[in-house]
Order: sequence, then structure tokens, then C-alpha cells
Amino acid sequence: MRNTEKLKGLVAFIGIVVLFSLGGCKSSKKVGTVESGGAKAHNEFFAAMLEQEFHFNTLSARLNVDLRLPDKEMSSRVDLKMIKDSVFQLSVQPFLGIEVFRMELTVDSIKILDRMNKRYVSENYSDLKGQTPIDFNFYNLQALFTNHLFLPGQQGISPKQYNRFKLKQEGGSAEIKVKDSMGLLYTFMADGEEKLLSTYISEPSDKYALQWDYKDFRLTGDQPFPMLMDVQVMNDNLSKGGVKIRFSRIQTDVPLNMDFSIPSKYKRITFAQVLKAIGDSSK
Repeated sequence: MRNTEKLKGLVAFIGIVVLFSLGGCKSSKKVGTVESGGAKAHNEFFAAMLEQEFHFNTLSARLNVDLRLPDKEMSSRVDLKMIKDSVFQLSVQPFLGIEVFRMELTVDSIKILDRMNKRYVSENYSDLKGQTPIDFNFYNLQALFTNHLFLPGQQGISPKQYNRFKLKQEGGSAEIKVKDSMGLLYTFMADGEEKLLSTYISEPSDKYALQWDYKDFRLTGDQPFPMLMDVQVMNDNLSKGGVKIRFSRIQTDVPLNMDFSIPSKYKRITFAQVLKAIGDSSK
């Protein structure tokens, strides 16, 4: 399958999470980006980067999500709950705190609850092959939402895998590149404190790409976290639409209720029907 279709599959997968978002406490202390004091050895750099990443066992946050397309703009409040390496949920509440959608992603499955139309999706990733032809998994999506470096298709990064990345340190920044097994290129940018500033996913020709920028770093506890994530779908280096995700009310390592009860009268639909509905709405 062509690399373009692989990237579109990735965008569709992430788009399900972001577009359905539309239908501890925050600290006010801002953290700036830092220029490098000097180049580090390859392994030393990645060891430092993993040490500096945002650490948590559970995470909850309030999100304000703004969608921007050429012909429409939409906004919604979303509550995020996450248990690291296990599950995360998004509760979409655009009207006075009333939930209209809920999404749950686990290591091996995806569920979507559409309260407005009394229907739901419940499918395993293994059943979606061909619909989302990507070398990308739950752990990678978790990494995007928590400002982590990742290896495509992998759960984490071990010291033995540091050589999978190409590292270029220049001036006050570092560029990190890695390809997945399907040919997509992942480019990460970091500052002088090994803090991740952006993730860029593209096909080899760079015609189509996904840009995920991390901005407005503030201290959550004693850890810097990007309170603003700016996501853009790119075509020939031009934005074709995007989403801004503003975080607030962040708490870490507190007990979370991860209930996902499906009412018995709700109709089950397929993930393919969801993809078609999103495709039709974007035309």
C-alpha cells in the first residue's frame, strides 16, 4: 500500500480521537524552552530525554478543544482520564457539562459511545486491519497526548533501541528521526533540556504530514507539561485544518473511575461507519 494511504490511515485513527472530542492542579508558573549547553553523546542524550519526560501513573485533565477547518470551526469541553499503559477515556461535554460522546482506548480495543444517537462502537484493533493500515499503537497515541518520545509500534524505548533513532544536535535544538516498518518518517524536535517540542509524521515525499506541536509549558507539580497542543494536517507544507487542545485542571497519581457502561438499548455500529461519517462531514 502506498505511503500516502498509510499516513491517511494514521490521520484517520488520530482523527477519531480528536474529532469525537468536538461533537494535582494547574500551576501558573510558565516554563520556557532552553538552548543546549553543548552536544551530548548519542546514548547520553536519549537517557536524559527519557529521564526528563512527564512521569505519571494516572492522569486526569480538563481539555478545551478547538477544531479549525477551511469551512467550519467547532469547540468543546473534554474531560480526559488516563491510566498509564492501560486505558484512557475522553468524555465530550459541549453543553453545560452534559456528556454527548465518550471514547475509551485500551491496549487492544476502541469503544465509542454516542449518546445523542444512542449507538456505540466496540472493536479490537486486530479486527481493524485494512481500515487503519498503520504501524502505530495505543502507546504511541498515549505518548502524543503526554509529550513523550516514542518508537512507532513499540510500548516504550529501551537503551538497546537508542540506535534506532538518528540524532542531529545543532545550536539550541535537537532533531530526532526514525522510520517505521511501513515507511513513514517520524521527526521529533527537542530543546536544550531534552524537552520534546514537536512531533512530525510524514510520508517520504513529505506531501502529506501530521504536525503535533507542544507549547505553553507550565509546572504540574514539579514537572513541566505543555498546556497547549497544536495539531495540524499538512498537504504540500500547507495546513488543511487542525485542532488546538488546551489543558487545565491536571492531576496525577490519584484514583480514577474508568466506568464505560453501554446502555442495553444502544445500537452497535462499526468503526468503518464512523470513518465514513467523518469523511462525509469533512467534504
